[in-house]
Amino acid sequence: MKFFRILATTLLTLSLLGAAQARSLDVIRKDGRIIVATEGQFAPFNYFKGSTLTGFEVELAELVTQRMGLKTEWKTVGFDALLTGLQQDRWDLVIASHGVTPERAKAVTFTAPHYCSGGIVVSLDPAIRSAKDLAGKVVAVQTGTSYLESVQKIPGIKEMKNFPTDVDARSALLSHRVDAWVTDRFVAKEMIAKAPNAGMKLGDMVFVERIAAAVAKGNQALADAWSKALAQTMADGSYTALSQKYFGEDVRCH
Repeated sequence: MKFFRILATTLLTLSLLGAAQARSLDVIRKDGRIIVATEGQFAPFNYFKGSTLTGFEVELAELVTQRMGLKTEWKTVGFDALLTGLQQDRWDLVIASHGVTPERAKAVTFTAPHYCSGGIVVSLDPAIRSAKDLAGKVVAVQTGTSYLESVQKIPGIKEMKNFPTDVDARSALLSHRVDAWVTDRFVAKEMIAKAPNAGMKLGDMVFVERIAAAVAKGNQALADAWSKALAQTMADGSYTALSQKYFGEDVRCH
């Protein structure tokens, strides 16, 4: 879902560095802990409730790491720094609603996807519902996301405004500084549920994508171990229960 935009040559350079420096699965198992990074500002997936880091991805990661026989050490940083830090061996794995894209795959190795989602149009005007309705409009997106890339491809948009977080983008919509906002459909549903009288309306999906955790490029053994443990949570019912808790539906990819 989020798209860290950087030149392909830089991505390839970082990926080579990451592959050389990344902690192997054996090293992580001997240590007994896996260092996992997330944003912490993307409710309901990863966010702080008071001083406690929580959310669907945070709870899911805890289930997965327990299946792997590991303890989780969490790091939270700005979204744009997550994949860079992964390449610099500052953490072992990132889980922060990254959509699987060809460009990202040049820089990191993705695990199996842990949910499917996509970008949706949110507006105060019920007439603004679809991508074609964005023509001539000012549209808000979060900086560094795949929504930004997708909105850029929509013809006829008057202006695209970038904001550091989705909360900022929502505020711009509510204060009428933009005509529409494109964000993850689950994030939009969560924000509308929390502010039912704000007048925000869900429109159509702009695109659909598969969301996965990421490890350093070439660290396949770690990615495979994570994917295996994730599959076990999906098979034993714990994933379904967690998904129902946050979304009222099973959000795995079908």
